[in-house]
Amino acid sequence: MKPASTFLKFLGLGTLLLGPVLFLFFFAKGEHKFKDLPYLGPKEVNYNADGSADTVYHVIPDFKFTNQNGELIASESFEGKILIVDYFFSTCPTICIKMTKNMASLQLKLKDEHFQNVHLLSFTVNPEFDTPEVLLKYAEKNEADLNRWTFLTGQKEQLYELGVNGYRLPAQEDALAPGGFLHSEYFVLVDQNKHIRGYYDGTDVNEMTRLLNDVKMLIKISKDKS
Repeated sequence: MKPASTFLKFLGLGTLLLGPVLFLFFFAKGEHKFKDLPYLGPKEVNYNADGSADTVYHVIPDFKFTNQNGELIASESFEGKILIVDYFFSTCPTICIKMTKNMASLQLKLKDEHFQNVHLLSFTVNPEFDTPEVLLKYAEKNEADLNRWTFLTGQKEQLYELGVNGYRLPAQEDALAPGGFLHSEYFVLVDQNKHIRGYYDGTDVNEMTRLLNDVKMLIKISKDKS
């Protein structure tokens, strides 16, 4: 065998053996690029004098409601946090049972220090029954960590207004709906700037995995921009 042929043979063998190692090395060392999450809800495009345009995305309006401890809580309390939001009521005979179970499970997965900036918010659609005392019992029954998961009640009209025009979720009384109230089964992911970034079926366990992954993505994006 000629020396050149021997060299090429060993070179090819070396490349074959080292290829996967080099791929893993560069993949581990390289920067991972994640696709950004969409901005959901209505938006406006403002045109500047120079012809450029700025997109203004939907922002969750400010609010003040009463929590499970009877304390008045303003939206400023969650400033700069990633929020996972839902609407429910404590006597709901159908979807709320699965939604609360999945929210409680999600809470456990978010317990790590990495997720300390993530907060869960549950708004009632039946504030006349869901008093702070009722919400506290409901929270305790579902083992909610009240440092990370807040239950809110207040004026019915304001709660519904925030749901429909803020989180873009249906929320209302409905005699034909199970339990007498209509609300969405979706969880809403809100970023640190009060923009809606995702909707997830709160009755679907698989959707909770997608939600958790998107929370991680928001944290990653936030760190990359800081």
